[in-house]
Amino acid sequence: MTILIRNARIVDPRSPLHLSIQDILVSNGVVSQIGSGITTPADEILEIAGLHVSPGWVDSFAHACDPGFEFRETLESFSLAAAAGGFTHALLVPNTQPAVQNKSMVHAIREKPLPAPVSLHPIGAISKNIEGKELAEMYDMKSSGAVAFSDGLRSVQSAGLLIKALQYVKAFEGVVIQVPDDQSISPHGLINEGVVSTRMGLAGKPAMAEELMVARDIKLARYADSALHFTGVSSRKSIEYIRRAKEGGIRVSASVTPYHLYFTEDDILEYDTNLKVNPPLRTKEDRQALLEALLDGTIDCVATHHIPHDKDSKICEFEYAKPGMTGLETTAGVLGVLGVGPEKLVEILSIAPRRIFRLPPAVIGQGHEADLTLFLPEESHIFTEADIRSRSRNSAFLGKTLKGRVAGIIHRQRVYLHR
Repeated sequence: MTILIRNARIVDPRSPLHLSIQDILVSNGVVSQIGSGITTPADEILEIAGLHVSPGWVDSFAHACDPGFEFRETLESFSLAAAAGGFTHALLVPNTQPAVQNKSMVHAIREKPLPAPVSLHPIGAISKNIEGKELAEMYDMKSSGAVAFSDGLRSVQSAGLLIKALQYVKAFEGVVIQVPDDQSISPHGLINEGVVSTRMGLAGKPAMAEELMVARDIKLARYADSALHFTGVSSRKSIEYIRRAKEGGIRVSASVTPYHLYFTEDDILEYDTNLKVNPPLRTKEDRQALLEALLDGTIDCVATHHIPHDKDSKICEFEYAKPGMTGLETTAGVLGVLGVGPEKLVEILSIAPRRIFRLPPAVIGQGHEADLTLFLPEESHIFTEADIRSRSRNSAFLGKTLKGRVAGIIHRQRVYLHR
């Protein structure tokens, strides 16, 4: 199949065509021509005013729920949601049933036929059954295609186990991912501890629970001289620790969620259960610090933390609601509203996560494999349920005006257009 993209602005800092407007011809999954006024016949011609093309985007932390929780999401529906959000690659947390803890599970996910051309990369469990007690079969999972290791939604609480994992992955230059959360501190906390939690009568979770874990894990990473990635960072103090660690040469990287950049604890005043997340939404000052850290490079990238939930898990009392929201379809639009321009968008959604997790680099150039995201950074729209391809609807962005729309992706010799 051939597809001709006309008059698209290329956003790829590693390409000599960066920021230029070009025609791009893709033939059988390869960029065969780039130039002005290409006249080669094509099976499909795509010409949209304001269209931008970048190397395919990567989501570094998402839950596909399959196997075990297919009523919330399946690998098939996940691929459609990811493609609609502009992602050609997604790293999947291991919190399935059974957990992704051996090579057969990794292989099954990687080889699953999908309706959308998205590459799924399993994150292997650090511990058996994600119980935080003993190491899982990490080397076998790495050999079968696991790109990183984490206990996903359950951060590793044992310092002894985490340092073993950090030391173990050094043999193959692996990366350990942690959601920083000391679960011994206010384990029943529902939202950020402070004035808002007191006013609402909800149990609070202090930022200290995150900050202690960040400080501890940085020390462990320094001791092991191994690669550690924090995801879902939400506190100012955590950012200070990460910044100092990077300045000290410790192999630490970090990502933030779109919802931590957009919402604060003040938005929960209507008891919207879609805003119950972990780590919890913090203060306005925390949110501003996160955005500044993203823009100055202290935070390396954005991870959607796409966590689908069925209606019964969200339409209930706040206390009983499950934490998490969907995020694949809204990430680009949220970043656009926050003032993140196309170049920075590509840096944090494509270039940085590929570097951190050692995924193959994607370059827009003649003769290179087409791994492309097509997007319209200036197009504003109101996000509605019609935009959702996920099996679940638990998004706090429904009804919000977002800036930036994904037109489609080209990957694995296939085209997906989001119409």
